[in-house]
Amino acid sequence: MLNLNRLKKEEIIYLYNHRCKHHHRFIEIVHPNCLREFLKNNNMIQERIGFLDIESTGFNADFDYIISYAIYDEQEDKILGRVLTKKEVLNWKVLDSKLIKEFCKDVRRFDRLVVYWGKDRRHDLPFLRSRAIKAKADFPLYKEVLVTDLYDICKGKLRLHGYRLEHVCKFLNIPAKQHPLDGDMWLRGKLGDKKGLDYIWEHNKEDVVSMREVYWIMEKYARNPKVSI
Repeated sequence: MLNLNRLKKEEIIYLYNHRCKHHHRFIEIVHPNCLREFLKNNNMIQERIGFLDIESTGFNADFDYIISYAIYDEQEDKILGRVLTKKEVLNWKVLDSKLIKEFCKDVRRFDRLVVYWGKDRRHDLPFLRSRAIKAKADFPLYKEVLVTDLYDICKGKLRLHGYRLEHVCKFLNIPAKQHPLDGDMWLRGKLGDKKGLDYIWEHNKEDVVSMREVYWIMEKYARNPKVSI
């Protein structure tokens, strides 16, 4: 939440010398909600967070490609990213190569990404990194951007029947998606059909909005790790 590298010396001292309503020093980040409110009220810089999700044609980057990526920018309250065009889908020499280069530029706006089942040895980030290497794109290097996998927080702090994002959202009373997974729409999108591609993009955007809502409910129960993408 708090990037000390972006604070001035006097701001760090100020955070050390002042306490929240629970009598903890702000610098200790014992109560993240208190710190967030304090930083907002005093115009002090927070860690910039983006909520990332991708949609792909499958799970293996040597046989599949990215259809869309979405990053919810918490600071600016907007979604970055896009879905492939029909022209890109139908050109095997292009596919997601332009898209992944746009992602590599967008991702550097953030100090931390929040993903769901997306860190190393899972899906989103390894898939993105693999496609970036394939496209000779400038994917962030070690420690350029940090990552929190929200799945780990939900799995560790809740006791549920299942931990898919949609299941966790239902448990937390977060509104259901208007564009759920639909095999026909994914098939249409993979063939370059505009309606299918538009549907996938809406689904992708709904995922990052849902993820953001889950994160702000659950983040107070865990510390953000200093783990690189």
